[in-house]
Amino acid sequence: MTAPLIKLIQQSYLKPQVPDFRVGDTVDVLCKISEGDKERVQAFNGVVIARCNSGIDESFIVRRIVANEGVERRFLVHSPNVVDIRVKRRGKVRRAKLYYLRKRIGKARKLRELRVPKKDAAEPELAAAAS
Repeated sequence: MTAPLIKLIQQSYLKPQVPDFRVGDTVDVLCKISEGDKERVQAFNGVVIARCNSGIDESFIVRRIVANEGVERRFLVHSPNVVDIRVKRRGKVRRAKLYYLRKRIGKARKLRELRVPKKDAAEPELAAAAS
């Protein structure tokens, strides 16, 4: 019964703020790269095709196209090497894993954009209609 002890230790390694992103979103993952004694931050942008596990082991796979070749990379959400995850675009998908995008070519690999209504824009209209 060491599970509570393991959870307690892992709690200190979790990031306090994890951005809200889902499968199908186009994201920029800013990750640290060390070359010799120097460190720099490099962006890896692409579509999130999978999210796996939970807690300290939570990871996600990002796929992008470079020179007509698909490149996939797995990132740990709570890794100290992942500086930031920025959501560029929301994708409308109906599956948890988008492995079928590996076989798609050209426009067929494009996902529909999920349009989220802005709350701030709707409030003035409601206030004007109420008065």
